[in-house]
Amino acid sequence: MSHALELFLELAAIPSPPGSERAVADRVLAELRDLGLDATEDDAGERIAGDTGNIIARLPASGPAVGGTPIFLCAHLDTVPPTDDIAPVVEDGVVRNSRDTILGADDKSAVASMLAAARRMVEENRPHAGVELLFTPKEEVGLEGAREVDLESLESPVGFVYDHAGPIGEVVLAAPSSISIDARFTGRAAHAGMHPEEGRSAIAAAAHAIADLRLGRLDDETTANVGVIAGGTARNIVPEHCTVVAEARSHDDRKLADLVHEMTDSFTFAASVAECEVAIELDDKYRAYRFRADDLPVRLAFEALAACGFEPRGVRAGGGADGNVFTARGRPCVNIANGMTRIHSADEHIAVADLDAMVDVTLALVDAARRA
Repeated sequence: MSHALELFLELAAIPSPPGSERAVADRVLAELRDLGLDATEDDAGERIAGDTGNIIARLPASGPAVGGTPIFLCAHLDTVPPTDDIAPVVEDGVVRNSRDTILGADDKSAVASMLAAARRMVEENRPHAGVELLFTPKEEVGLEGAREVDLESLESPVGFVYDHAGPIGEVVLAAPSSISIDARFTGRAAHAGMHPEEGRSAIAAAAHAIADLRLGRLDDETTANVGVIAGGTARNIVPEHCTVVAEARSHDDRKLADLVHEMTDSFTFAASVAECEVAIELDDKYRAYRFRADDLPVRLAFEALAACGFEPRGVRAGGGADGNVFTARGRPCVNIANGMTRIHSADEHIAVADLDAMVDVTLALVDAARRA
């Protein structure tokens, strides 16, 4: 059993929903310190209402005639919340969960591959221009850990995340901006059987608003979704409160702004018609990016993938990753597919061969950066 597979099986079995990554973080810290690396954890956990901060470990540049470009590698420690135990098994060369919930390949497969590559670098005394390993919490709920990273503490000018569910070889050249929309409707409670006319249903107002929204894929750049609606207190009470949790994404920031304005107008209008009030909160989760083929991190990614026998190809993603945050803040960070499949579902899986291949890709990235 390869070290990457061994690590992944161990990490995947440890539940780590957003805000509760402590046990996984401790295992990662133990692995880093076993390699003799300088590993630190910041205080981001306190600022994002979690139990874990960002973990950073450094491998100082080494080898003859050291030059090139230092790089950082990033993966997140959290998963979407599992609905059952996680009991990973290997069947026909593929890792799956034997229970009916997520596996956690997103993103613990990346964590395992990066750590396994770091071990080989240390044990084989491989020359490199400097590598920093960054592990973030609360990625799944809005890239919260990444948003708290002190980028001035990183020496590397460019980075890579392995957080794209696709076949190895895909490199995300463009990712969208995302804005979350939380709408809280307030009506008036009343007995639903005795005095319904005195009530003002917050749920009915929210429902009317949602019915007017354009949802799903709006064009090849833009999507919108209502993910949660919750309200009411009892079957026989006209509901006084209802919350709607929605989002909008687009590769075009003008389209995104217009869509968010349209959605908030729908909420406001539906509330007024129902004689309710609505409070709307917007959160700019992350900003879009677009790389060119000749940008340094793209060139390094393509070179490393080709060196490992994969056909590099640029793709456009519909989701965000920690790389969106770093790129927007001046540290270009490319997202690379690592073979995980059907993430966030009970059929989530990853091939053992892909886990091991990403160790080789990581080492090839390090080699390419040393020559850059």
